[in-house]
Amino acid sequence: MNDRELLAMAAKAAGYAIEQHQNAKVFSGLYFSLKGETWNHLTDDGDNLRLAVKCVIDIRFADCADDSPIVICGTGAIELAEGMAPDFYAATRRAIVRAAAEIGKAMP
Repeated sequence: MNDRELLAMAAKAAGYAIEQHQNAKVFSGLYFSLKGETWNHLTDDGDNLRLAVKCVIDIRFADCADDSPIVICGTGAIELAEGMAPDFYAATRRAIVRAAAEIGKAMP
C-alpha cells in the first residue's frame, strides 16, 4: 500500500470525510483536506496523535533480539511493528498510520 492509500484508509478508520487538497501539486498529493484544513498523519505529530486517540491505538516500544528498537502499534485485534531506525518519530507516525489503515481496510 502506498502512502496515499495508507492515509485514505487511516482517514476512513477515523471517520473523516476527506478530499484531496485543492493545491495537491504544492503538497505532492499527500496532504488531504478535512473541514478546509490540511492534514498528513505521516508527517505531522499532532495530526498523528489525534489519529491514534480517535482510533484507540495502543503504542509501545521494544527492543528486538538484534537490539534494533521497534514501535508496536495495535488495537488488540491488529498489531504491527515498524523498525525505528533512523528516525524514531517518523517510524512511530508510520506505525500509527499503518494500524489505522488496517482498521479502515476492515471497515465496510
